Amino acid sequence: MNTAAEKRVQARPGVVFPRAIGDRLFKWVTLLMALSVVLLIVLIGYELAHGSALALRKFGWRFLTTSDWDPVNEQFGALPFIFGTLVSSAIALLIAAPLSIATAVFLTEIAPYWLRQILTIFIELLAAVPSVILGLWGIFVMVPWLREHLFPWLRGSLGFLPLFKGPIYGVSMLAGGIIIAIMILPIVTSVSREILRSVPGLQREAAYALGATRWEVTRIAVLSYAKKGLFGAIILGLGRALGETMAVTMVIGNTPQIAASMFAPGYTLASVVANEFTEATSDIYLNALFEIGLVLLGLTVLVNALAQLLLLTFSGPRAQA
Repeated sequence: MNTAAEKRVQARPGVVFPRAIGDRLFKWVTLLMALSVVLLIVLIGYELAHGSALALRKFGWRFLTTSDWDPVNEQFGALPFIFGTLVSSAIALLIAAPLSIATAVFLTEIAPYWLRQILTIFIELLAAVPSVILGLWGIFVMVPWLREHLFPWLRGSLGFLPLFKGPIYGVSMLAGGIIIAIMILPIVTSVSREILRSVPGLQREAAYALGATRWEVTRIAVLSYAKKGLFGAIILGLGRALGETMAVTMVIGNTPQIAASMFAPGYTLASVVANEFTEATSDIYLNALFEIGLVLLGLTVLVNALAQLLLLTFSGPRAQA
């Protein structure tokens, strides 16, 4: 039996077609916009692959497994840069993730309104600082302090571990990880704060009604509810960490080596492109730098895909549905 609304629509058949056309147009326009993102990534990958064709043919898979980077003899390998990118990003996440989530929890669950507003403003200001400014601060302030205070203390306390052995230069893999952590901290904090704010108030009220303390409410009702969103915020920070260039270039030491010590200098994929692109005089050298960019793109896609797969695994069948 037709409803009154359906009868009104049937009485005005000319109205149906404009609405149907508008709905279809809206659907296809939004689909085109969504596909343009995929197309952009594909085009970037194509241009990088085209620009690195000579290096791909000459080095093949050896480019990913060798450590030689000798422009004079035209021998290139990306392994030290892959190592530096992954290790510096891991250090940054180990530092920034707990700090960011703890800050977001404080802002949403504990801080009074006036303090919350002040801290939020400063977090947003930190996100707006250009990376080159952070790099200069890292060179003239952070690195000397690390060299004179923190690194000697770490070597004295944890020197029995291979990670904290060896000479101290100041510029190092650990310094690069710390500066990246400072850069991704406001992003992860802001996203985590919005996720925690979206937790329904009924979650908290139900936990308080059962006699839970504030910590128990935060741990069980808030963090447990928002864990998937918080994981997504961390992945967003990881994407930023993998591609960070200027600040980390200024403090990591820019030495293509693989060392167990966090005090040793390192190099990242983004840093070598920024440092040496203008110096690439030969075709094979330029193609090798293009292939570095292709490796960085592939590494970013791979890490994010693995993170999404891990998220689906943790979430179970309900998330996959």
